[in-house]
Amino acid sequence: MQQLCCCLTSRTDKVSPGESFDHSKSPSPSSSHESGNGFQSERHCTDILFIAIKAAFILILLVLIIYCMAFGDIYRIINGYDDCANVCGRDNKPDQNLPCKGADRTGEPFLLVEGSGVTEAICTGCAWRAVTMSKACKCYSNVNRSIVPPLTRTYPDPLPPIGASKPFLNRCVRKNNPTEEVITRTGLKNFFQEVSEDLEACHREMLWLAVISFVCSLLTLLLLRVIPGVIVWLVLLAVVLACTAGTIWLWLRWKYETEQLSAVAAESARMRMNSWLYYAIAATVVTLIVYLVILVMRKRIRLVVQLFKEAGKAIASMPLLLAEPILTFATIAAVIVLYVYFTVWIESAGMLVVESNSSAKYVKDSTMLLTRWYNLLAFLWFCQFIIGCQHMVIAGAVAGWFFTRNKANLSNPIGRSYCNLLRYHLGTVALGSFVIALVQFLRTMLKLLMHSVRNPQNRITSFLFDCCQCCLQCFERFLQYLTRNAYILTAMHGDPFCQAGRNAFRLLTSNALRVFAINSVGDFVLALAKVFVVVATGLIGMELIQRKAGLHHPYVPLILVGIFAYLVAHCFMTVYEMTVDTIFLCFCEDL
Repeated sequence: MQQLCCCLTSRTDKVSPGESFDHSKSPSPSSSHESGNGFQSERHCTDILFIAIKAAFILILLVLIIYCMAFGDIYRIINGYDDCANVCGRDNKPDQNLPCKGADRTGEPFLLVEGSGVTEAICTGCAWRAVTMSKACKCYSNVNRSIVPPLTRTYPDPLPPIGASKPFLNRCVRKNNPTEEVITRTGLKNFFQEVSEDLEACHREMLWLAVISFVCSLLTLLLLRVIPGVIVWLVLLAVVLACTAGTIWLWLRWKYETEQLSAVAAESARMRMNSWLYYAIAATVVTLIVYLVILVMRKRIRLVVQLFKEAGKAIASMPLLLAEPILTFATIAAVIVLYVYFTVWIESAGMLVVESNSSAKYVKDSTMLLTRWYNLLAFLWFCQFIIGCQHMVIAGAVAGWFFTRNKANLSNPIGRSYCNLLRYHLGTVALGSFVIALVQFLRTMLKLLMHSVRNPQNRITSFLFDCCQCCLQCFERFLQYLTRNAYILTAMHGDPFCQAGRNAFRLLTSNALRVFAINSVGDFVLALAKVFVVVATGLIGMELIQRKAGLHHPYVPLILVGIFAYLVAHCFMTVYEMTVDTIFLCFCEDL
């Protein structure tokens, strides 16, 4: 039965990864729903209340931002303002309660904060050196304003600038600060200019390396599909050999220390010998545990190999899944831009408070302070919401692929998964993402509280804060894992978040050994796949970039290429990991 654009073939047949289905056993959607197995076609909207809550949350955020914009000026943050609340680089409006307010600072776009005794904020200008024909702009204060022409005009040399300061991000920065001294001593005074020249000189090589990172990622996925068994067992063999070699080396080192120890040896030497003995014993215990785990889990490891094969088949049938993280990153980048833009407006907002006839400042009221935290919570929620949508789309497409008997009849599973998400399950993603975002928000508040009240001398307080932070972090990791599996059950059966989370927890606990095998062996293999892509791209990049003559800092392009290669590999492996988890839960449902 089909229902608009949101249905896939529904069935109750049991299937293990790799098996196919017979068309003669096709059941009705109602039987699929009753049995609890298979991909559910007849869906209904889940957690719809949270769609309304999220809409109200966004509306309140917009109202608060508009309020901050009404009492804010973005140039107060970009340019800064002096002690009389005059924004630098702007023609300010006068204020009846403050005689010095309303000065024209269009020719003085830089802010200088003097710290001699009482801190003083001054709007400064910039003039060019005429005698030496230098292009370096020097800041000058209002003390020199009468003898200095307007901005960008030349002035005679010997007009002294303010303490040899220079403009940086609309601020006058002292040249003789410690950072500048370090830059001068290490010969990196023109570091950014040299780096830009290096990037321009080797941009073609960097483009080629970007292509190579894509090729290496695709090659890794191909290998995981074609020879997953060889890769998994090679990884396990490497772990066993590393543990064995490390244990043998530690025992040999302890034996060497024992032989070198004389009868009248110092106490420190005996303690060092005992330390090597403890290390060797601990390594021996770990190695034995690894042996036993591999021996006991050998059948489950075969399941991991089979899941890797099936994940490769699913991605090969739906290659557009690999483009899903690109859309996710682009959307998260837009959210980050909006968050920064809103944050600047919030920080610029404030009520003018007159302290004296020549001093005033902008002070935030309680609504503006609330908006600061509200904006942070909104940022965390939106990021988790976007990631949750990616998980739901991948899970829906893979579950539809898994429960479709004839793969040739599967048409546009990604589009149908998107349709299910937008039509039925946005509330579920909103609820799951809010739970994670709330824990992240509490962690952030706790971290700020730690920095504000922590006393280095009070070890008990520091210990309690660290324990709370650790517990919250572990709880967040658990929620992320459970929520991701709940999304899979929702995409599979159309269940609401709480029911899907309960069913996911039941499946995971009833298949604990299999879950352990997948999370340990599978995640380790995927992590090594990322390392392989980064290392391969870096080695090729070293060969290409080192050939380029005249580079000042060749390591900078290599670092940038390495970061890009990791992001590319992470995109591919994230899809692969979600595909493996979805197929695993589908397999558990069939069992």
